[in-house]
Amino acid sequence: MSVNKLMTKRHNLKLLENFADDILIGYKTFEVRENDRGFQKGDTVKFTCIDSNGFKLDHLINEKVYKITYVLNGWGIKNGFVVFGIKECESE
Repeated sequence: MSVNKLMTKRHNLKLLENFADDILIGYKTFEVRENDRGFQKGDTVKFTCIDSNGFKLDHLINEKVYKITYVLNGWGIKNGFVVFGIKECESE
């Protein structure tokens, strides 16, 4: 196993339903988050779809895993926040 593979993290994130729908359709290929987890290229993300009250919803995105393909901070992004590109993983 490569060293890079050993250093990647799995991030479990809550996601509102309208954003989950847009990711599944392919309209939304990025995520904007507070960078309190040290998001890095190569990390994986597992989303849990929630409603506006924070309750978990049964949603197809809950079964999928996404890889972080690009990380952007600075360049007009509010300090402490990050924008990262995501792509569905074929397999883990």
